[in-house]
Amino acid sequence: MTRLKREQLISAALDLVDEEGGDALTMRSLAARVDRQVSSLYNHVGSRAELIELVRARIVEGIDVSAFGVHPWDAALEAWARSYLTAFAAHPNVIPLLATTPIRDRSTLEMYETVVGSLLAGGWSTRDAVAVMRTVEAHVLGSALDIVAPGDLLTQASVPVELASLRSALDPEHADASGAERAFRLGLDALMHGLRARHAGTGRA
Repeated sequence: MTRLKREQLISAALDLVDEEGGDALTMRSLAARVDRQVSSLYNHVGSRAELIELVRARIVEGIDVSAFGVHPWDAALEAWARSYLTAFAAHPNVIPLLATTPIRDRSTLEMYETVVGSLLAGGWSTRDAVAVMRTVEAHVLGSALDIVAPGDLLTQASVPVELASLRSALDPEHADASGAERAFRLGLDALMHGLRARHAGTGRA
């Protein structure tokens, strides 16, 4: 039997979540997947919580933060959002798992440090910087779930005739305009417009 490596264990855990959801990820189910005894997994990870953080780190590896410190805060934030979406749309089942687990992974915290540092350098206050980041992050994660959702969740055919406005907007000829990817772009554009206005002092309540 070949020696199990930690990276293989992380890959197996991510595959398990992709296929069966976060609730299916246990030390026992993972041991069965990699054909090992449960006790042998503890040579690589100390707990399920640690394993989840390793999965988080694997996803975060794919998120590009290189625009921060190079481009203005708003352009960098947009680039980050798009990269973030790509990373999580590939693994949507991970979202509920990570969203309900306290963040301990160093690489994730370093990513947030980069984002918040850029916002502070761009003129955002310490009071608002994290809220700005989380606002964009929430849009990204919701959009990632929307993009992988079945395309027939809301169709013209399922809407009663008397709901004319909705039926008209759901005409199949508008499919490209009302799809999840366009909704992400439209939402991101609206968010950035509002954030720029607030940053400039014209959008404050």
